[in-house]
Amino acid sequence: MKILKKYLFMSHSSRILSNFVRQIPNIFVKGLFCCFFIFATTSLFAQVEEEEEDTTIVPNQNTDQRQKMLESAEANLGLGLVHNDAPLNEKGIRVMFYNVENLFLPENDTLTNDDEFTPTGMKGWSYFRYQQKLNNIYKVIMAAGGWEPPGAVGFCEIENREVLEDLINKTPLKKFGYKVVHENSPDRRGIDVGFIYRPSKFKYIEHEAIRVKMPFDPDVRTRDVLHIRGQVLGRDTLSIFVNHWPSRLGGQAQSEPRRVYVASLIRKRIDEMYATDPYLKAVVIGDLNDHATDKSLIETLQAKGDKANIAKGEMYNNTFELDKNWQLGSHKYQGHWGTLDHVIITEPLLNENRKNHLKAEASGAHIFAARFLLEEDTRFLGLQPFRTYAGPRFIGGFSDHLPVYIDLLYE
Repeated sequence: MKILKKYLFMSHSSRILSNFVRQIPNIFVKGLFCCFFIFATTSLFAQVEEEEEDTTIVPNQNTDQRQKMLESAEANLGLGLVHNDAPLNEKGIRVMFYNVENLFLPENDTLTNDDEFTPTGMKGWSYFRYQQKLNNIYKVIMAAGGWEPPGAVGFCEIENREVLEDLINKTPLKKFGYKVVHENSPDRRGIDVGFIYRPSKFKYIEHEAIRVKMPFDPDVRTRDVLHIRGQVLGRDTLSIFVNHWPSRLGGQAQSEPRRVYVASLIRKRIDEMYATDPYLKAVVIGDLNDHATDKSLIETLQAKGDKANIAKGEMYNNTFELDKNWQLGSHKYQGHWGTLDHVIITEPLLNENRKNHLKAEASGAHIFAARFLLEEDTRFLGLQPFRTYAGPRFIGGFSDHLPVYIDLLYE
């Protein structure tokens, strides 16, 4: 395959070179240009081969060591993760979050930078591949639910409302009657957050898009925070905040103020709601691009990790303990697992002691680390999320993140 790619590329490139060189009158300049072209193409091939080899097994790696690391990683999938089926009937609701990694329509949107995910783009993103990804997401949602799919699911890295409508109408999810909540964000790539819910579990009341306009960095165009309010099984009101905070591009120190600012907007909104409802029940879910111990979560959002010492008005980060587990997380970067996808709840959901009121299930949040969502990490050993693409190469997986969820129950 590599030889064929080289041949096709060289054949096409040599034709371009030949046509261009004919137009250069000076023979010395022609020679210099040809030398430069050969050097550039050789360097490009070397770079492409190096990128392709990142996803292959290192030849000198010890096979026994690889096998042991793989077996160890598979055993670790159950570490602290007790996966039960979603609450049935009137017992409660499962709230899930999933970064689906680049769910784009295979059409060009002239207002965003989505050219990569079009049929003529670098990824060769076709309707066949798009439908395959929709079916993969459907499988994840069903598997994460067990007997029945989750009552509420938040997403990030979706292009628009249409991809969610396709998910709930062009896959077997259609029979569960999901509805969509979505608002367009100003993100330059055109990716948004979104939400689907089952009306039999979650009765929609209202929603708002919390716009993120940073006064200290006005050129940044990032995702809105989507806030949805509804009644769980016609009883307690629940607020769900769906997030995708600014990335760590430029490094943690440089990018942290952006995430701190988004956290401050959510904290402000929650404080406003607390002022009128001391029993406020809210869940903050999303890819926050920060760890549980970072400033945005601990100081700004006031999402703590000590369950026994959560004061009124504070929040409990259910993923705090999960983030300590170096053997598994919701995301793997350069061989290191971490939990950037969070499930955070307000204090009343943690300490509710009134009967027949909504309360977080005692085991807290979970990472849905099903084996089919993972593949062997041949570069750093163990396992890693099974993605849709490995570089420019389509491999037909799911996402570079694993889903997280929490059960809220009536007791």
